[in-house]
Amino acid sequence: MADAQGWRRKFGVMGPSTNTIVQPDFDAMRPFGVTNHYSRIFTPDAGALSNESFRAGIQVIGDNVLDAVRSVCTSRPDYLVMGMSAITFFGGIKGADAFIQSVEAVSGLSISIGSHATAAALRAYGGVRRIAILSPYWPVMNDAVRGYFDEQGFTTVRDIALQCRSWTGIAEVTTAQCREALRRLDGDDVDALVQVGTNLSMVRLAAAAELWLGKPVVAINTATYWHALRANGITDKVAGFGRLLEEF
Repeated sequence: MADAQGWRRKFGVMGPSTNTIVQPDFDAMRPFGVTNHYSRIFTPDAGALSNESFRAGIQVIGDNVLDAVRSVCTSRPDYLVMGMSAITFFGGIKGADAFIQSVEAVSGLSISIGSHATAAALRAYGGVRRIAILSPYWPVMNDAVRGYFDEQGFTTVRDIALQCRSWTGIAEVTTAQCREALRRLDGDDVDALVQVGTNLSMVRLAAAAELWLGKPVVAINTATYWHALRANGITDKVAGFGRLLEEF
């Protein structure tokens, strides 16, 4: 028997308990007949993040992921979606693959994660080799993001780490701040711009920026949800979130 509302697919979504952006973002992109069921990864809201404490904070979140997986699996989802990106970049491609394997071993389900989804999105656009990266992170995390994309065959020309001082503070970054950062990142030497950090509100700004920059601007929440839909054979085109969901 099919679920009354998620008759096409039920997605189990795991995200940090401090994250207030990814859940409404995913719901805004949800086609009819697909439902999202959010499971919060317990995350203490560190109030004074620094380059030194950021990595330790990510480890705490990582340690709690599988509890959130077990919890959401009680809703009997068809597929899982990771609503946090940082943990999926550590260790490069092997680290991302190992994360997927650990989740699949517990759940028995396939999963879309931000790192692999964003790489797939860049390839879907075609012709992208040189990228610029915007994150709410600290430099230690941007190093890991650059390393991952290097392994995937992309060259990071430049990057900006906004160095948000708390996990909840990421969601308080304004559209104006993100727009200014995109302008600083762009240049003739960049084929595409990439935003990582699922608690940074960027899905609609990225779509608008594609129009005035004339190149791909990939928001990680858009890429991750796009990847989950396409991995499940759902090819609906969703307007308002950029070329990725409208064309590919």
